[in-house]
Amino acid sequence: MQDFDTDINETEEELPKSKSQLKREMHALQDMGKRLTQLKPDQLARVPMSDTLRDAIAESHRIKQHEAARRHLQRIGKLMRAEDAEAIQRVLDEFDSSSQIHAQKFHELEKWRDRLINEGPEAVTQYLDEHPQADIQHLRQLVRNAVKDVREQKNRGHSKKLFQYLREVQEQEA
Repeated sequence: MQDFDTDINETEEELPKSKSQLKREMHALQDMGKRLTQLKPDQLARVPMSDTLRDAIAESHRIKQHEAARRHLQRIGKLMRAEDAEAIQRVLDEFDSSSQIHAQKFHELEKWRDRLINEGPEAVTQYLDEHPQADIQHLRQLVRNAVKDVREQKNRGHSKKLFQYLREVQEQEA
C-alpha cells in the first residue's frame, strides 16, 4: 500500500504545471514586484536582488502613465522569475507589520528595552556584547533618561526614543 502512495506522489511531482498554475505564480511574482516598487530606498537596499531588477524598480518611479506603468510592472514580474523569490519574500515580511517575522522582531526589541530599563548596567553590557556597533554613550544616555522617566512616573518619551534607537541598531545589522 505504501508503494502505491509513493508512486502517486512521485508522479504528481513529475507532472508539468498547468497553465493556470503558471499564471498564478506569475501574478504572485508581479505582485511581489509591485510591493518592491512601494518600498522606501533604505528598505529596498536591504532586499537581495540583481542589478537589473534594482534598475527596473528605480525606473518604475519615473513612469507616470497608467498603461506604461502596468506594462512595466509586467516586466518587473518577468525579471522576478530569475530572482530568489523566497529570500525577497522574507525581507518583505520583515517590513510588513502584519507578518510573523515583524511581530517577532518587534517583541525582541520590546524585551530588550524593558531589560535595559529594569536591569541596569548588566543588561547594557550584555546588549553591547551582542550588538557591538551600538553607540555606547548614546545608549547609556537613552537608558538613563528612560529609567528617570520610570522612577519619576512621567512619560517624556524617553522609553520610545530608546526603542527607536534599538530598532536603528537592528536595521544596521541587517
